[in-house]
Formats: sequence, C-alpha cells, structure tokens
Amino acid sequence: MRTLIVTAFVSLDGVMEAPGGEPGYRNSGWTFKDIEFDPAAYEIKEREQEEAGALLIGRRSYEAFAPVWPTMTEEFAGYNAMPRYVVSTTLEAEDPRWPATILRSTDEVARLKEETEGGPISVHGSATLGKSLADAGLVDRYHLLVFPKLLGAGRRLWSEADMDAVNLRLVEHEAYSNGIQKQVFDVVR
Repeated sequence: MRTLIVTAFVSLDGVMEAPGGEPGYRNSGWTFKDIEFDPAAYEIKEREQEEAGALLIGRRSYEAFAPVWPTMTEEFAGYNAMPRYVVSTTLEAEDPRWPATILRSTDEVARLKEETEGGPISVHGSATLGKSLADAGLVDRYHLLVFPKLLGAGRRLWSEADMDAVNLRLVEHEAYSNGIQKQVFDVVR
C-alpha cells in the first residue's frame, strides 16, 4: 500500500489558506510577509518532489496550479512528470495544460493507495481534500512547515468533525533561524 502524505504551509493557529498569494484571502501571501527567507527551511519541499510517486490535489488547487506549474519546468519538473490525480465531484474535464486523472471520492483515493505501486502520494494545498482524507483515515503522514504567525480566520488544515482522537508520532523536526519549524508526523494506527 502506498503512503499518503499531506504537506502544507501552516500558521501556528492551523490556517493553510493562500500561503503563496492566491487571491480572495485577507492575509494572502502570508508565508512571504515579514519572514526572512531561509533556504534550509524549504529543503523538505525538494525532497518531497524527489520521493513522491504521484500528486493528489483537490479541484480548487488543481485549477490554481494547472495554469502555473507546467510553466515552472525547473522548480516543478518532478511534479510535472509524475501521475497527477484530482479529487472532485464537480470538475468535468482535466485541464489540457496539466492533465490529471479525476477521482470522484475518498473511496477512489483508498483504491488508488491499495491498487497501485510506486512512491508516496503527495497532497499539496487542498484544504478541503486534506480534511476529507484525514476524516476517512487515509492520511499516513504530515509534512508541515509551521510559520510563526497567527492568522485567525481562514481555511484550516484539520477538520472540526467530532471524531476519535488520532495519535501522531513526531519522526522529524527542525527549527530555523526565521522561526519556521519543520514537523513531520506519522499517523499512529
């Protein structure tokens, strides 16, 4: 079975919305504002791309990434070359600029994890999808870059569903000079 990894930039209060400047959010671009750049903090992003066997994203992220990521041939060469999957009940067709297989449910994601071989399945962005996958018990690992910011309102990484506690095991961590913390957790089963 393949490992499913949710990777995210997240504020200390759990917000993951619009870290790179996506429109429509009051604090859009919050990962770049008042945070000194430290390339060491982003090493995990390069490693994720090298290790991933597939990319899984939600519809909103797909619609945001499809016009941009294919043009970033150097930065996203791995993601542009690997199989991509979009989970959506409303997307009618893939974007020809960045083809992807459309999955309609978390059940189809579960089958993807079980039926295919290859490296980990990496989930980027996709707040709604990430919550659904966690609620369905499909997430195996979290790769988090936690920024020293409180953003208040905004889409959060975790759902507010009433559920049994989920234990996590910290398997890797590091703090950087700019206050960002890398936290890698395995979901304990």
